[in-house]
Amino acid sequence: MRGLRATGHVFRVPLDHADPASPTIEVFAREYSSLDHDDPDVARLPWLLFLQGGPGGRGVRTTQLSGWMKAAAKDFRILMLDQRGTGLSTPADAATLGRFRTPAEQAGYLAHFRADSIVADAELIRRALGSGPWTVFGQSYGGFCTLTYLSLAPEGMERALITGGLAPLSGPADDVYRATFTRVEERNREYFAWYPEDRDLVTRIARHLDGVEEVLPSGERLTVRRFQMVGAFLGGNTRVHALHYLLEDAFIEIDGRPRLSAVFLEQVHAVVSRASQPLYAVLHESIYCQGTASAWAAERVLGDHPQFLPDAPKVLLTGEMVYPWYFGEDPALRALQPVAELLAGKEDWGRLYDADVLATNTVPAAAAVYRHDIYVDRDLSLRTAAAVRSLEVWETDEFHHDGIADDGEAIFTRLLGMTRR
Repeated sequence: MRGLRATGHVFRVPLDHADPASPTIEVFAREYSSLDHDDPDVARLPWLLFLQGGPGGRGVRTTQLSGWMKAAAKDFRILMLDQRGTGLSTPADAATLGRFRTPAEQAGYLAHFRADSIVADAELIRRALGSGPWTVFGQSYGGFCTLTYLSLAPEGMERALITGGLAPLSGPADDVYRATFTRVEERNREYFAWYPEDRDLVTRIARHLDGVEEVLPSGERLTVRRFQMVGAFLGGNTRVHALHYLLEDAFIEIDGRPRLSAVFLEQVHAVVSRASQPLYAVLHESIYCQGTASAWAAERVLGDHPQFLPDAPKVLLTGEMVYPWYFGEDPALRALQPVAELLAGKEDWGRLYDADVLATNTVPAAAAVYRHDIYVDRDLSLRTAAAVRSLEVWETDEFHHDGIADDGEAIFTRLLGMTRR
């Protein structure tokens, strides 16, 4: 590895932090530090915990310090957490969940895989490392977890940095998806203004899929509604233009007839399969739930936006919404369909945020709010920011949701400076 040292750590944590008799699971974390610091100096550096996007995303793997990590490693030891159930932590997927006798038992287990449990894991790890209060940096869902940290264990934090991750503190998941569909439609318009030839191409692909069976590398037929999910590319500065390159690979001719190319189908599969991140689909809507069921909120709100339906005259691309049919179409998710239904109907979710604690927060905090973010809505983000004392906001239209992948060094440096004033 160039210019860095990497050290793995394994911790045993309770499945249920509220139950003294709880069984335990493993949580893995990897420490990164710069070779510009010798070993004695590294031992004296403060810790920075990075909480990545998700849910169900493992910690960043890197072989060199670049972007925001390059900036952070000047002052910190960086700890990348494989949030419970991901990466080298005790896995939670179709294979491992198969040991439970019923979907109800699976649901009971997965109910302990939300932000409150991730924060409790982080606090146990912080103490095990002998760290005082540390800096917590959360991107996207990691920002949601950072707000939970500020709510439940602010004594463990020296500062909080959040990028594209100011979660709504209350309200149903429906509010999130109403905003999301609006933002995604706007982003479709922007994309097709850049690449007008792709407007008809997307609809042509959709109508082709209506009449011709095209099979993904994992063996299932590609449907129009699943193809629409390549709109996940729309959520970033660094990815959005790659969508054009994906689409231009779509068609080839075989015996004088149009077919989708193997190159195109492989690229689509990489976007629409959850084989490497099943918890993203299973827990996706639960991240918004506090005492209410999500009840498939995205599917319900879709009914108010018929322009996104697969049979629309001009087909639009969707974002990262998760629908109940997804569990029937993705082979990696089929075995998880029963537990996903139970979690969608679960009403007794615990609290993730404490409004009173956030209103009196004294931990220095800074957040980047991306004005045109299609996944974490700007207006909802600013509403949250107004409810958190000691939180300073940097609002910008320079970046989209994946800003730290675009210019992470500049973004991190700016947010860190905002908490040092």
